[in-house]
Amino acid sequence: MGFAILFVLMLGLLLLGPKQLHTLLGHVARAKAQFEQASRGFKSQLAAELDATDLGEKTDSHELLGDESALLESSVILPEPALVNKALPANADLDPA
Repeated sequence: MGFAILFVLMLGLLLLGPKQLHTLLGHVARAKAQFEQASRGFKSQLAAELDATDLGEKTDSHELLGDESALLESSVILPEPALVNKALPANADLDPA
């Protein structure tokens, strides 16, 4: 493995020259560092999310459904009977046939 890396570096030195090889290796090193930093950030964010779910900081799906159903029951608006009676006359035929 070490011989392959040495061979690639020597080939790059012959093809690119010392200045361009140095610049290219600098770009590769910076890209690798940015990738590792992003990877560490992603891993820490994922670990924090998993810890939050394990500790119960996020609501359980059963609790959420119970809260939503209570909210829906309390927010049902029924029409007033007086308005319903005005909409249809008492002698109106509901069956068109």
